[in-house]
This record gives sequence, C-alpha cells and structure tokens, in this order.
Amino acid sequence: MTTRKPLVATDRAQIMLQLVPYLIGKGEVSITEAADEFGVSDAHMRAMVEKLTVIGLPGDGGYWQMANDLFDIDWDLLDERDIVVITNSVGLERAPKLTAREAAALLAGLQVARAIPGVGDSGIFTGLLAKLARGASSTPADVIVVPAPVDEVRSKVARALRQHVAVSFTYKAPNAGATTRTVDPVKVHMASGQWYLQGWCHLRESMRTFHLDRVSDLELTDIRIAHGEDPVPAWFAPGTAGDVTVRLQFSEEASSLLQDYLDRAIRETTDGVTIATIRVADEFSLRRLATRLGGVGEIIEPESARRAAAEWAEAGLAQYR
Repeated sequence: MTTRKPLVATDRAQIMLQLVPYLIGKGEVSITEAADEFGVSDAHMRAMVEKLTVIGLPGDGGYWQMANDLFDIDWDLLDERDIVVITNSVGLERAPKLTAREAAALLAGLQVARAIPGVGDSGIFTGLLAKLARGASSTPADVIVVPAPVDEVRSKVARALRQHVAVSFTYKAPNAGATTRTVDPVKVHMASGQWYLQGWCHLRESMRTFHLDRVSDLELTDIRIAHGEDPVPAWFAPGTAGDVTVRLQFSEEASSLLQDYLDRAIRETTDGVTIATIRVADEFSLRRLATRLGGVGEIIEPESARRAAAEWAEAGLAQYR
C-alpha cells in the first residue's frame, strides 16, 4: 500500500465537505476505492466515515433529538466487507435549486464559453451542462443560444492550444502593411462579438493581441510553445495591444462609462473636457462604447475607428426604420 502523508486539520475538513456528496453519488463504494479517490489511507477514510454518524441537524438548544437527524451508514456492510453505504442523509435535500430560467441562463453562458478555443475543448463543459439541467427545480427551456459556426482560424488555434505548438499567420493591422507572425498562443478572448488571440509574438518578442478577423493563412508549426505559461497582461495594458492608439474626447459625466479604459490612459483635462489617449487591442471594439457615449463623448482618432463607430450606429438605427 502506498504510504500517505498525515492529514492536517484543513485537509480533513475539506475532504469531509466533499465526502457525503461523493458517497451518495456512488451509492456503494469500498473503503479502499474511496481512500484512493481522496488520496488518504484506508484507516483515515474509515475514521472519517465513522465520524459521519455523529454529524447531523441540531435540534432545540443545539442538541440532536431524533435518530433521523444524523447521518447513518450500513454498519454490517462496513464491518464485514469494508463497503460504505449511507442509509440516512440529512440537510442535502433542502439545498436550494435553480429555477428553470436561472438554469437556462447559465446553460446559455456555458454554451458560449464552449466556443472559446482552449477552454471549451474538454469534457468538463458537457458534465457541467448535465449537472445544471439536473439541478433545476423544473426542466430548463430549450436553449436559447445557437452557436455560430467555428471558422477555420479558430479551429486551428484550438488545435494549436491542445497540441502546445506555435502558429504562423499573416496579420494585417489597420493602417499598416501585412506582416508574417509566428505566435505562441496563450489565450483567446471574445469581446463585443469580436475574437482576439493573445500570445507571445516571435517577431516583437513580447505578448501581443491579434484580432482574429485580420488573421489569414494560419498554419500550425512544429515549434513547441515556449511561453505558454507566461503571465498574460490585462486586456488594455500598454504594449499588449495590436499597435492601435485611440484618442477619446468626453465630458466628466462620461468617466464612469470609460473606467476600464482610463486606468492606464494618458489624460488631459481642460474646462471639464478630457482627451484620453489609450492603447487597445482593436479600435473596432470601441464601436458599442461610442454609441453609449451619445452626446457626451466621441472618438477623435484614428479615422478608421470613427468610421467603424458611425457605420455601426447607422446599422443599429436602420433596424428601427
């Protein structure tokens, strides 16, 4: 038998919190199997199982009053065959359940997350979706989210993340010529419906963010990822974006709408009007923000960002005509 290190109190408490749902879910399990599952010795597992029989619901004055207020096990099976079966559980049935609408909302969010390369590729999401459906107080509505087809670029990035290899592609930044990049992929983000890849750029020798709509001719290389564990800077951190500098002009009342952008911005304020210079992953990500600013702010430059915001607003207004 493998020697197990002694359990400290915090480890023991953590295991006890997980033990009852595990035992109930298994229905019948041997001491050895349960011990292996939690990484403890057979003797430790037996001791914790036996302690369950003095845990339960407190009655008046803090004392248990009835036998069915305590957890109980099949002692004969434990003594004769080292098998654990819980015969009485308390309190778990009173756990609050999600409403059908709450479960449907969470299911929708999980379905969106499954589309992110490197995140939704495992079986974890399948298990979570099934658990949420079971945990609802009534059957959730048929969801709701129709996943967009995964394009070839995202599909290849997902493969690169799984295989831990760099990718090579042509990148066309705004107002700049196309360049060939080799990148160690680290993360894929979705913001305002746009997809971005963050990774270590071999050309720039630093972390960069790339708008996937501007990526073409992407191929997997045989170069093993060397920077996959490097910390990824915050979304709007200087020097991590795709070399896009944006200038915004706004009045003081609009500051709360721009807080995520202003933390690292360079600001100049005159007569209550602020001009902020910020670096972003893509100027087109500011379209929705520009429309929220209404008459209290505007994008000054670059012209491509102003044009994108205007076209996006026009498309929105067209829906009301």
